[in-house]
Amino acid sequence: MKRGNQRKFGRDRKVRTAMYKSLATALIDHGQIKTTQAKAKSLSQVVEKLITLAKKENLNARRELLGHIGEKAVKKLISEIVKSNTDRKGGYTSIIRLGQRQSDGAEMALIRFTSGVPESKTLSPKS
Repeated sequence: MKRGNQRKFGRDRKVRTAMYKSLATALIDHGQIKTTQAKAKSLSQVVEKLITLAKKENLNARRELLGHIGEKAVKKLISEIVKSNTDRKGGYTSIIRLGQRQSDGAEMALIRFTSGVPESKTLSPKS
């Protein structure tokens, strides 16, 4: 990402970093999450970098990942998601538009992994 070319969401850096951490952890735990379209687009960039880092599978990469997401999510990322994406060079996530939210009209989206999460754990796009 270019310098200064980042969505800020009306938050300062620490709060924005915490938001990315919680969204990325939820995405790794559940396989897909429903959020606003802007957050989904930003989260996609963050998660793709985390997966690329996890593909290195060394101690330094694991420690870097622990700085960005929780320990449980790091284990699942390395054991399940990276193992099924070893041949891919990118495009680990997909974003599906869901329309506007009823309360405030925000554009909603479903972000999920393109592969690597068993189908039984994922929810249908309508939920």
